[in-house]
Amino acid sequence: MSANDRGRLLDAFTSAWEAGDVDGLMALMAPECTFRASVGPEPGATFSGREAVRRGFEAFLSRPASGPPPSTQTQPPLVGEDFAVTRWTSSFPQPDGPPLVVRACDVFEFAGDRIRSKDTYRKVVGAPPSPR
Repeated sequence: MSANDRGRLLDAFTSAWEAGDVDGLMALMAPECTFRASVGPEPGATFSGREAVRRGFEAFLSRPASGPPPSTQTQPPLVGEDFAVTRWTSSFPQPDGPPLVVRACDVFEFAGDRIRSKDTYRKVVGAPPSPR
């Protein structure tokens, strides 16, 4: 699979993610797949296997009943032979102040013409750790 094909695969994944289309996302995932989220107990949460990945995607794509959705800007993916990195910034409107801005990246690994894993890393607002 060429870098252009992988780029198109990632474009399809991004479109499905933005649409909240879990069936579309799962159609792009390999039979043996993993989703490593940026939040959860590990730190992060790991979902392994198709059913667990589906549940993880559903959980992360569920929207609160009220309030506007975040706006997200993406940069072109960085595509290698068997991996790729996508970079994005989301702005979450806040009812009583400036939006919460999150910058993040996803590291994807491929198996043939499907995505084997999605591993998310993000930067969040907050004070840096104090020096020791």
